[in-house]
Formats: sequence, C-alpha cells, structure tokens
Amino acid sequence: MAPKIKDVAQKAGVSVTTVSRVLNGEKYVKDDLKAKVKRAIDELGYAPSHIARSLVRKKTNLIGVIVPDLTSSFYSTILSSIEETASLNDYNLLVCNIIEDTDKELKYLNVFHEMRVDGIIIMHEKLSDEIRNFIHKLDIPIIFSSVRPVDHKFISVIIDDYEAAYDATKYLTELGHERIAFIGGDMRDVTSGQNRYVGYRNALKDQRVRIINDYIRFGDYKTQSGYDMMKELLACEPRPTALFAVSDDMAVGAMNCIHDHQLKVPDDISIIGFDGSQLTELVRPRLSSMEQPIQEMGKITVNTMIDIISNPSSSPREDLILKHKLVVRDSCKVYPKER
Repeated sequence: MAPKIKDVAQKAGVSVTTVSRVLNGEKYVKDDLKAKVKRAIDELGYAPSHIARSLVRKKTNLIGVIVPDLTSSFYSTILSSIEETASLNDYNLLVCNIIEDTDKELKYLNVFHEMRVDGIIIMHEKLSDEIRNFIHKLDIPIIFSSVRPVDHKFISVIIDDYEAAYDATKYLTELGHERIAFIGGDMRDVTSGQNRYVGYRNALKDQRVRIINDYIRFGDYKTQSGYDMMKELLACEPRPTALFAVSDDMAVGAMNCIHDHQLKVPDDISIIGFDGSQLTELVRPRLSSMEQPIQEMGKITVNTMIDIISNPSSSPREDLILKHKLVVRDSCKVYPKER
C-alpha cells in the first residue's frame, strides 16, 4: 500500500501537523524537523494527495480555460502565454477545446465546478442562456480573455476591436486603395464579428471611399474560409485591389487562393490581416497585420485572475483594454492612381 502522511510522521518522529506544514511550505518549522520530514518522504516514496491537500488549503491551484478552437493560430498563441504565466505562479490549467459546442462547454463547466478550480478563463462570447445562467451561479472568479460578452457582470481583457479594424482599413485607403474587400467573422460575435465589421465600414465612410457590398464576405476565422471567400471575391468585376481579413488565418487562406489563381500579393492585391499571430512571419510575402498584444493579453489575464483569487475585492471594475498596433510587413503596397 502507498505510504500515508501518518507513516511519514511516524518515521520522522514528528506530528502529522508538522508534516502537513512542511508539505504546504509553511514557515515556523525548524530546519532540523524539515530535514527529518523530507528524508522520511524520500525514503518512503510518499506522494501527497493533491485532492487532500486542496481540501485542507481550500485552494486547488487549478484554473479552467474554455477555448473555442485550438486549431486557430490566435488561440494556440494566447493559450501558450496563459500556460506559461500560470506555471510561473504555481498554477495548473484544465484546458477544454469546445469547438463551439455548447453541450460540451456545459459539461466542462460542470467538471470545473466539481474539480473546485480556483478560477475560469473563457475565450468566446456566444453564451447560451443555459451557460449564462450556470456561470452566474458559480462562486468562482471568471474572466473573459480577448472577447467581451454582452453580459457585463464579468470583466474582459481585450483590445478595442472597432478602433483596430478602423485603423487597418484606413491604412489601406492611405495607400490609395478604393476597391477594398472585407472578409469578416461570425456576426454573432460582438467583439470580433460586429465590431470589426463596423470599424471597416466606418473607416471607408470617413475616408469617402465607396462601400461595395459585393466585396464583403463572412467566414469562420479559419484558413479554408479565407481561401473560399477570396475565390468568390476574385470573380468580382472589377476585382478588389486590397483586402482586410479579420484574422491572420483567413488572410493567409486568401493569399493562398490568390497564388493559386496566378496572381501576386501585393502586386495585384494588397492584404492586411488581424491578430499579429506567428503566421505573419511564416508566410511569404510576410503578412501585414493589425496586431493584438497576444502574449501580454494572456499574461495579464492570468495575473489578474490570480490577484482576484488571492483578494476578491481586488477585482477590476472595468474591462482591461490593451493597445493594438499596426505592423507593416510585405503584403501591402501603394496603389498607383494612374492604373
């Protein structure tokens, strides 16, 4: 049978309380007693029960994370930052990839509740009524990262998606483009769907550039949808001279489509993406993108969560809005007026 804490105490010649204090890293245990306990642990091969220790400490050092789609370059990058920051603070993650399945999400939220996680990070905003009611009843800190739900009970760590999309579109107009296409996301998403679409339209209006409805398409943020939507846009007459895609993945899909149709980026069509993911430096030409501070976003999300866990009254009253930044690479060029 596996050794128990009382076996360690007996072998070290100390009380069970002393062993518990050593395991929990508490102060005020004499160095010689610590040494005896650690030696007894090594000799017996004792492994403390995480669940038992959690019950005693009323803290599991677990954070649950709901991710809509781990195949996305954006979500894989921000999750990497979240995991690194959590690990540096002695927290572990329970990551659930829901693929936008609300039944699966509800199941995982129940698992989080049963596992007594210390906090929950959610990275999507399409909440069903059932899920919304469930998380409202949880006595667990919840933070939304990269999105802002319609329900403002919870805080979000985000950028201003409207302003970022506005700035990306305005940049294309400043290069001289007037036939600017748009590949948007899911319009059920307020943050990355509606806000980015409205930013695109308002930038064109303010720059006195005509909005051409035939140049507007909606995908699902993935590479394949970018390819498919670009194929439709290339059939337009005249075809657009520039494209703003609201995710780097869709922008790369559009670039692949343009290449397959014997056209060139940016000579024939300029493209700007959104997110500033690792893809931007991997493709050729390198992709200009409206960059979210993805690494910082993940880090701030976790650090804010840990602060709230340690001191619930420290919860911010308002969303934490980070700065976006246009990163110009090789996928856009000036459009000559004489053409």
